[in-house]
Amino acid sequence: MNTVKENSKAAFNQQAATYDKDIKGQHARSLYPVLLEKLSHIPFQSALDLGCGTGEMLKLILQKDPHKELCGIDLSEEMLAVAKSKLPEQVKLLLGDSEALPFPDNAFDVVYCNDSFHHYPAPQNVLREVNRVLKPGGTFLMGDCWQPFVGRVIMNFYMRHSKEGDVKIYSEAELVSMLSAYFYNVSWEQVGNTACIAMCEKMIDIHSLIF
Repeated sequence: MNTVKENSKAAFNQQAATYDKDIKGQHARSLYPVLLEKLSHIPFQSALDLGCGTGEMLKLILQKDPHKELCGIDLSEEMLAVAKSKLPEQVKLLLGDSEALPFPDNAFDVVYCNDSFHHYPAPQNVLREVNRVLKPGGTFLMGDCWQPFVGRVIMNFYMRHSKEGDVKIYSEAELVSMLSAYFYNVSWEQVGNTACIAMCEKMIDIHSLIF
């Protein structure tokens, strides 16, 4: 595992016990209602939480519909321990790397990722895996950090020396370009002053359709 991932793992292991309440988890918490609102307009039965952390989003989804089939994956053992303490056994929680998802092809209606995309050292590998495990026509939903140009330049300069596994804050154009390489119907919107939401879909293979 490379240094960025090791740093992320160590940082989130350290933050896990207080993440749901302290300032470290504040940005992620601010996006929960936005993601839930987006999900409320998507018909889905199965979903994967990419970088699920303490499992709070999974918990909120289950509160709205306890029959959803949910999975979460995270790099941090301590984050997963917190998630397991608050979620029923029906939610499958796995320790793993988003660049190598331990799921079969076409497994989920929805994959979502909240406040972890800027930690991925090889985001294209992650998007390739997300595309693989999504069902044709499935949705990828992402909430992440955002900054205007000057703020982004400053933040990305300091991220090069981050000890917490931060990699890069992306511009709208960069994120849309990356997503468009693997998905279609890509949308992006700013949320508040420091966040964004992106959404896209996996192409339906017309050769698999029966007319």
